[in-house]
Amino acid sequence: MIDKQLRVVLAEDSVILRDGMVELLTARGCVVVATAGTAPELVAAVTEHRPDVAVVDIRMPPTHTDEGIRAAVQLRADVPGVGILVFSQHVERAWAARLLEGGASGVGYLLKERVARTSEFVEALHRVAEGGTALDPEIVNGLLHGGRRGLVDALTAREREVLELMAQGHSNRSIAARLTVSECAVEKHVAAVFTKFDLPATEADNRRVKAVLAYLAESGGA
Repeated sequence: MIDKQLRVVLAEDSVILRDGMVELLTARGCVVVATAGTAPELVAAVTEHRPDVAVVDIRMPPTHTDEGIRAAVQLRADVPGVGILVFSQHVERAWAARLLEGGASGVGYLLKERVARTSEFVEALHRVAEGGTALDPEIVNGLLHGGRRGLVDALTAREREVLELMAQGHSNRSIAARLTVSECAVEKHVAAVFTKFDLPATEADNRRVKAVLAYLAESGGA
């Protein structure tokens, strides 16, 4: 059960959508400490308020191309303790890869349609704020099935399903429930993914995250 009150900075240039999201988050127990309509306003707000998580629209003024993602990447470097969840209307594989270049801890990427599913959206916010990963299923599919093949081709169909759910941020228990298999079976599939991706265990590294990043490195993030 989610009971922590999150402090959120929200960046969205549409006033109507921004106000709606503020209302949605407030109703779910979050505290929106600041809102922003441009990338510079976002950077300033996060720097000042140091929220648990920043919610960022990829396309922001003045060009409505990549201002939001560039600001998100900057914040990842300048304020590493703040979770970053970006959202977009479309799957932008290159932008997702760009956001994940520095690692996937405390990062989320959702499609805007997912934001309308309130419970999923708030759950993703908490996961990102706690240092986890929350990638939209369609984003994961684009990351895993675009570009050059190699690592993913080495996986079985079930291992690929497990990897996709890992990338979305699901635990072994959650994966087992979704695939209707035992946790033991999931653990074996996860171990197989690590082996095929040549990801040995270390004390510091999160191999669940690196399993996705390994594919991104192979595909060049393009």
